[in-house]
Amino acid sequence: MSGGGYVPRWLVVPATAGLLFLLVPLTALVTRVQWDTLWADVASEAARSALLLSVTTGALATLVCAAIGIPLALLIARSSARTAAALRALVTVPLVLPPMVGGVALLYLFGRNGWLGGLGLPFTTAAVVLAQVFVALPFLVLAVEGALRSTGVEVERTAASLGASRATILRRVTLPLAAPGIVAGVVLCFARAIGEFGATALFAGNRPGVTQTMPLAIYTAFNGGGVAQGSAVALALLLLVTAIGVLLLVRGWRPSGGVA
Repeated sequence: MSGGGYVPRWLVVPATAGLLFLLVPLTALVTRVQWDTLWADVASEAARSALLLSVTTGALATLVCAAIGIPLALLIARSSARTAAALRALVTVPLVLPPMVGGVALLYLFGRNGWLGGLGLPFTTAAVVLAQVFVALPFLVLAVEGALRSTGVEVERTAASLGASRATILRRVTLPLAAPGIVAGVVLCFARAIGEFGATALFAGNRPGVTQTMPLAIYTAFNGGGVAQGSAVALALLLLVTAIGVLLLVRGWRPSGGVA
């Protein structure tokens, strides 16, 4: 092994099997794309509507996540170890919950008989945004919190000793130092938001032009309705390309050690 470790050679076989298990289905998807009609499939009215709705609601959800997630990440990163561990565990819960459970929770909060039932949010475009925020927020918070912890507080203490106010330290020191983590968190958050399915389906429904995002359009197409299967495959390819682009962008923004 060129990495300098002492991994047994026979582990290459199950490791390769695991890699193939991840890559072969994606390869099968790519081979089903009708390249000669790809742009026409994406440009169909139903596909275009789902794409536009996904991008719009995903962008709104990302803005909401940034507005509430960055302060939450700051709170976790600057809390005591015990408090930070408890808060981090709470933030992580949506990551391990089945998305449908998140949809049920949102329905019981905002549904007709829920605590905030009078707002009339279920099965609206706003419900799509709320579902996306619920599932995507942890990605942003954990990425930003990790970046903030890695920068430490020494530079902040130095700035405070020179008379800088808390607001100035936040604006001129803390956030710039954590910028790579913030960018990575925002990108991951957006990617998770536009790929959300379970909570959206249960809480927002599947109304074309109103709540039918790309994942819902793909699901509907393969159940015999809505978007044509050619368009569904094209949308699936767009989501795959988006995921790869997100990984490349996050890798590019990863801190390489030290602060310039």
